[in-house]
Amino acid sequence: MKTGNTIIQNATIVNEGIRFLASVRIESGRIAEIAKDNELAVRDGDEVVEAEGALLLPGAIDGHVHMREPGLTHKANMESETRAAARGGVTTLLDMPNVIPQTTTRRLLQDRYALAEGRCYVNYGFFLGATNDNIEEIKRLDTTQCPGVKLFMGSSTGNMLVDREEVLHRIFSESPALIVTHCEDAARIQSLTQALTKGEGIFQKFASHAEGEDFPIRLHSLIRDHEACFRSTELAVRLATEEKGARLHVAHITTARELNLFLPDDERITAEVCVPHLLFTDEDYQTLGTRIKCNPAIKTAADRDALRHALTDGRIRTIATDHAPHLLEEKEGGLLKAVSGMPMVQFSLPAMLTLADGSKVKEDDVLSIERVVELMCHNPARLYRIAERGFIREGYKADLALVRRKAWTVTKDCVESRCGWSPLEGRTMEWQVEKTWVGGYIVWDGTSLISTPRGEKVFFANHNKPFPKGIV
Repeated sequence: MKTGNTIIQNATIVNEGIRFLASVRIESGRIAEIAKDNELAVRDGDEVVEAEGALLLPGAIDGHVHMREPGLTHKANMESETRAAARGGVTTLLDMPNVIPQTTTRRLLQDRYALAEGRCYVNYGFFLGATNDNIEEIKRLDTTQCPGVKLFMGSSTGNMLVDREEVLHRIFSESPALIVTHCEDAARIQSLTQALTKGEGIFQKFASHAEGEDFPIRLHSLIRDHEACFRSTELAVRLATEEKGARLHVAHITTARELNLFLPDDERITAEVCVPHLLFTDEDYQTLGTRIKCNPAIKTAADRDALRHALTDGRIRTIATDHAPHLLEEKEGGLLKAVSGMPMVQFSLPAMLTLADGSKVKEDDVLSIERVVELMCHNPARLYRIAERGFIREGYKADLALVRRKAWTVTKDCVESRCGWSPLEGRTMEWQVEKTWVGGYIVWDGTSLISTPRGEKVFFANHNKPFPKGIV
């Protein structure tokens, strides 16, 4: 593998809302020079990449993934999932705390960073998880070492469901870090599940649809319904509004109604949407079944379209994946038995570029490529205050993705995730990741991944400082 400096010649850079022709010099892992409308002089030892006709983007930052390590490595691990990210042009992953043991103490957070060192193909950071009894750990969190506190206000595993009102108030008033919430009303979900199994209320007509001891997956969106999402998200927004010092980012918004709780110019209370909810609707259960079972559930076409519209009006601040690999045998069954979650990180950037598609927004496009970069690169860096990444700027780390418009089809053979499958198999993408750089090193060259992991621990600006202006 070449380790010298690199020149990327004649690329069309998409960065900070504009695109322009330029060449980029990488030295010592950083962007040393950006020469607009010019080629750069080649020096001895330089590796030259000719990028004419391709787009050079900042590497994507996925603020919501589950690498499954430690404790769940039969599904995935840090090496396999960062390989998938690298192949997909994603150069930084922020990983969730619901592993085994759950990352709910500062010591366990340190252990996860130690576990990741030298094993990740892309950069990484880990969330601290909130519980009903770890407020002292949250208060003592070093926010330069962690992207935020993950708060499950709905369905969860183990003891990570925080359902005590007094604890919620303390977390929102005392957390020094960004609070990232999973919002679903657990009591409503439990009540609806019981009604379904008994064939009561709105579920009377489905009593005869039971499949053994399970129910058809198409009912998933009726159990984890619009009201369950809205109630919990409304509560989170209210708590953050009452506690003026709190910063809230609501993960994986799924309904049109929830969008009404967010303002385009609010820099303190923000929302994330995940790629599956931008691609699939509840009609897709007919063909994809439990492969697209996730929490919160896939909703209607009207909800999906509302989420797509919110990408451009400012109410959605970031795009992530909730990348959650499971083995296919764990996805067997129906509504009650199949596990929730799907692998997505490898294909998120090509999928979003395909939704954008054209050089400018056309009537049938969802958003511009410039806006894709804003939502997947710039805004995650701003929101999580990630130092020196997320932009193509001189002096910044050289985390880059070179993409080219070229149609290709997702197949099982190209899946890097240890779980070995994708709900996107058979789908045509219009954009392909040609090369990915992490810290100045090529980690994906268009045909293969390098053999040596080069990912670094990311650092975060002090969360106690005033929130930066101009997040969108």
